[in-house]
Amino acid sequence: MKTELSGRRVMTASEIAARAAELAPELLKGLAPGDLANVLQAGTLRRFPARSIIASERHPADEMFLILHGRARTFTITPKGEKVLLMRIPPGDPSGGRALLATPTEYLVSTEAVTECAALVWSRSSILSLTKQYPLLLENALMIASAYFAILRDMLVAASHHTASERIAQVLANLSREVGRKVFEGTVIPVSNEDLANEANVTIFTVSRTLSEWQRKGLLLKKRGHIVVRSPQGLVGTV
Repeated sequence: MKTELSGRRVMTASEIAARAAELAPELLKGLAPGDLANVLQAGTLRRFPARSIIASERHPADEMFLILHGRARTFTITPKGEKVLLMRIPPGDPSGGRALLATPTEYLVSTEAVTECAALVWSRSSILSLTKQYPLLLENALMIASAYFAILRDMLVAASHHTASERIAQVLANLSREVGRKVFEGTVIPVSNEDLANEANVTIFTVSRTLSEWQRKGLLLKKRGHIVVRSPQGLVGTV
């Protein structure tokens, strides 16, 4: 297995295998132990600093990524140059799925590291070869794409039928489940007002006003760079 990490101790092949077993990525679901080992060994371990670009929209989709540590997200740039955040990519989730297509194409969105990330990276030729050896990889990738479509469906329904408060509460509940950290006061969620507004499809003003109201009611605490929610699921039930 190749590595392109610097500045910190490199993960060994056994540590990568143990991390993959811990995360149980949907992309690798159902592979026999020997097949899984071959797929992991075909990848290159790479580190991405926080706020760095992992893959760029409209650039050739020549690599596929599996996040092992850290958090990433996808975004797109509007014709007016505005950045629109799209999907969160927690550890265990892939990015750059267009590299799986038989016909060369471009990345549909950009991917950036939110925190420092370590990812297993396959070149397009490598991942295409692996899908021929292990067709289950492609089936798993289609299931992941289907799940993304379901998320998009739910977002469109929410934008049409849910209030701004309901959408903000649901985003906080989702974030608490995916990246929340339990503390004595509740659940710490690392999210900015801007990111929350993007994901809930509301304005930053609406987010600020809503969070301030919930803080006055004792439902959460607003702190620099994060929010402490008393009960994320309970918050959904109060709006």
